[in-house]
Amino acid sequence: MTLTVYNTLTRSKEEFKPGQAGQVRMYVCGPTTYNYIHLGNARPLVVFDTIRRYLQYKGYTVKFVQNFTDIDDKIICRAKEEGEEALKLAQKYIREFFKDAKALGVREADVHPKVSEHIPQIIAMVQELVDKGHAYVVDGDVYFDVRSFKDYGKLSGRSLDELQAGARVEVDQRKKDPLDFALWKSAKPGEPAWDSPWGPGRPGWHIECSAMSLEYLGAPFDIHGGGFDLIFPHHENELAQSEAATGKPFVNYWLHNGFITVNQEKMSKSLGNFFLVRDILKKFPGDVVRFFLLATHYRSPLDFDDKKLEEHQKALERVKNTVRNLKEALERTGRQNFDEISPVDEQFIARLDNFKKSLEEAMDDDFNTALAIGVLFDLCRETNSYISSTGAAPGSGPGLEKAWQLLKVFADDILGIVNTEDLSGNLAASPADALVDELMNVLLEVRQEARAKKDWHTADAIRDKLKAIGITIEDTPHGPRWKR
Repeated sequence: MTLTVYNTLTRSKEEFKPGQAGQVRMYVCGPTTYNYIHLGNARPLVVFDTIRRYLQYKGYTVKFVQNFTDIDDKIICRAKEEGEEALKLAQKYIREFFKDAKALGVREADVHPKVSEHIPQIIAMVQELVDKGHAYVVDGDVYFDVRSFKDYGKLSGRSLDELQAGARVEVDQRKKDPLDFALWKSAKPGEPAWDSPWGPGRPGWHIECSAMSLEYLGAPFDIHGGGFDLIFPHHENELAQSEAATGKPFVNYWLHNGFITVNQEKMSKSLGNFFLVRDILKKFPGDVVRFFLLATHYRSPLDFDDKKLEEHQKALERVKNTVRNLKEALERTGRQNFDEISPVDEQFIARLDNFKKSLEEAMDDDFNTALAIGVLFDLCRETNSYISSTGAAPGSGPGLEKAWQLLKVFADDILGIVNTEDLSGNLAASPADALVDELMNVLLEVRQEARAKKDWHTADAIRDKLKAIGITIEDTPHGPRWKR
């Protein structure tokens, strides 16, 4: 199967072909470390962690780099408020970042570079841009000359004139063009500074990601990820300065996740409607938050409220109950009898192969975790029904083992929403869940038979009466499925 990804640069889905066979080089913008991360920060963390996991499942060796911006205007302001040194404040929030990321099941990157530790690389890149006529020096500041790069605007898809008319830019009469942006900022009293050919100062925001990604991945690398809000100006500026400096394409595939909204309004610190991950984790487990973030396709907007998290917590418990059922059933069979396969088991294994194919098709279609999760619930229903009907009798071992491996790979290794090895708990509710699944499967079969006979009255009556008690039937390309 072919993996396709939506490339922001071309505004289309493309077949994914890494620059080096079997290897993927991937960079994702990390946080500016002046506070605890909020849910808007968490979405790209979880999304690109999942993308990385799936690429590894596909057999790629992935080199994953995610930076920390540990020196920035916001960090300096926050440090002054708290009476702390800027770099010490940043280091504090880097430590806290790892705690929250771990709670969300996010694996650490292969490299977590910090701006403060890559000043020589940043200065060298700024000097390269000056030498090539793409940057100019004014009183110790260095600016990128936007109009010197003829392709500026190709990532966001807007012309220079449109950008100049609509962009919010820093007012500075010394700049040649309002869109020109700072590569190096001259030192101000009391701020962290490093020596440079242009005098003491510190990096601008955009140059850091270019210098660090090129340092560890080279050009062009395969995937650059981040939130939709970073397309302009951050990623547009990264692309321009990188290609101007190297004379090579910078990135092959640009991937951007959608906004998180609250009451349909974008979540942001400036609007005051953001929620810290740390506070959310006081009310909901990390796997529930992760599940919530993956239950919508990564490029779509995602609206947040506590009620939605409560619904996802109940839904995730159904997956966990299936895993518990499997564990108990495998214990009853002793993971033996693998030489004896019943006809029922053979049929179940064939259906599991179809589920595996559907899960891979969903993820191969631009990492469609929403569709994959829908298939996962169908797999859980089928597995619960199978366990209930066979009672883990002799000959059921291979089917149970295959179902276990499939759930482990997709729910645990790829999506990261269930820890299959450590999961434990009260199994008392499992037989009831299995019975509900059985009854619902019978109802869906009756409805499908009615639809096949064009008995729309019966089919609609089943759907409407189930809806009245809080159960929705969805007709999908993979067949009907239900959810509470």
